[in-house]
Amino acid sequence: MSVRLFDTLTRTQRDFVPLRAGAVSMYVCGATVQGLPHIGHVRSSLNYDVLRRWLGHAEPGREGLDVTLVRNVTDIDDKILRKAAEAGRPWWEWAATHERAFSAAYEALGCLPASLEPRATGHVTQMVTYIDRLIEGGHAYAAGGDVYFAVRTFPDYGRLSGQKVDDVAQGEGDQNAKRDPLDFTLWKAAKPGEPSWPTPWGPGRPGWHLECSAMATTYLGPEFDIHGGGLDLVFPHHENERAQSCAVGDRFARYWLHNAWVTMGGEKMSKSLGNTLAIDALLQRVRGVELRYYLVGPHYRSAIEYSDAALSEAVAAFRRIESFLHRTGERAGAPGVADRVPAEFAAALDDDLGTPGGLAVLHTTVREGNAALDSGDRKAATAAAESVRAMAAVLGVDPLDPRWRGGDRGDEAALGALTALVEELLERRQAARKAKDFAEADALRDRLLAAGIAVEDGADGPTWSLKNA
Repeated sequence: MSVRLFDTLTRTQRDFVPLRAGAVSMYVCGATVQGLPHIGHVRSSLNYDVLRRWLGHAEPGREGLDVTLVRNVTDIDDKILRKAAEAGRPWWEWAATHERAFSAAYEALGCLPASLEPRATGHVTQMVTYIDRLIEGGHAYAAGGDVYFAVRTFPDYGRLSGQKVDDVAQGEGDQNAKRDPLDFTLWKAAKPGEPSWPTPWGPGRPGWHLECSAMATTYLGPEFDIHGGGLDLVFPHHENERAQSCAVGDRFARYWLHNAWVTMGGEKMSKSLGNTLAIDALLQRVRGVELRYYLVGPHYRSAIEYSDAALSEAVAAFRRIESFLHRTGERAGAPGVADRVPAEFAAALDDDLGTPGGLAVLHTTVREGNAALDSGDRKAATAAAESVRAMAAVLGVDPLDPRWRGGDRGDEAALGALTALVEELLERRQAARKAKDFAEADALRDRLLAAGIAVEDGADGPTWSLKNA
């Protein structure tokens, strides 16, 4: 295996060499369950899901790695407490409700279940131990019931985010108990009406940065392979995680990966900007696999500028894949999954998870397969279809995967019959157009439209979809 990944810490693309041969340990910052998930939230989880699938992919000559993926849930946070209070609901009920919404979104978009999904509130004991170690080492201090990390005691501070230590601002507001404005909060003293836990420094609750260090090292150990998250987490969250973890003597993450944002109008998608697109709303318009295809298609380090037109283009592209596989199934029998992916596809994903290059190979194979079908070469078409399925499986978008097909056997039979009929009419329309019998071609198009079938003529041939799907 020769995977190379861009490491934020070194700002270089590095060969990925796991800490333990044959295994990968990965920690991904999950949801802060303050509200409903939007596509900006789930993009991160989808990107690391594809990475997990690729690292675990095995085929002749390529040994798959055993991936342990820990994705946390931040279920105690200032925003959670504020929004729950505004809604007149208990904070724990508010957090649990939105945690379920995130879990449903991950499932709807085909994310493999995390190996572990720890909640912050379940690891306060480990956080207290972490603070003890930091205080003993001279890297933290208690003041007025709070506990702070002393930033200047860690000389490497700022390296991950590329900032000079005197230029950073923690964004925590004025806190007179701090010895230095650069310091950040590890533990927050209890406030009236807020949840709290007993500690040697008084009752309180954990700071955000501390939570992830405690959970990551609890399950993956003091040193692990990959820490992932969104680009917005580089500072202060990941910078502070790294500082407190390394300060206690842990080597912590060996590779730092960050995915770019989903933007609207050039701005990061966020609830505070009011420019969010909820998963549930989008799934009323497109299928889960189509939304997944849209979000995993661009390179994970490239921003996605959301637009309805871009989403529609992605849906059409996915349906070209789906249409080819259905055509192959009707003419040559249901295709299986090839035991290896094309070398060009593997090279693209090995190169810092290059999904755009991988999809280019996949669509080239679709075009070749369609050409083989048109020429009557069923063997070549089947081989192409099996290769397409292998590549699509790595990306989690195989149209013939049972998770995406849904329905019962009757539904599948009906779909197969519909596909056969539509493909026959499309072939007749193509033949009529080739013969310049445009009256017949238009009549066939009108017949499809009357049946609720939308036809799109693309460079790779016509594709179809149910108008109300």
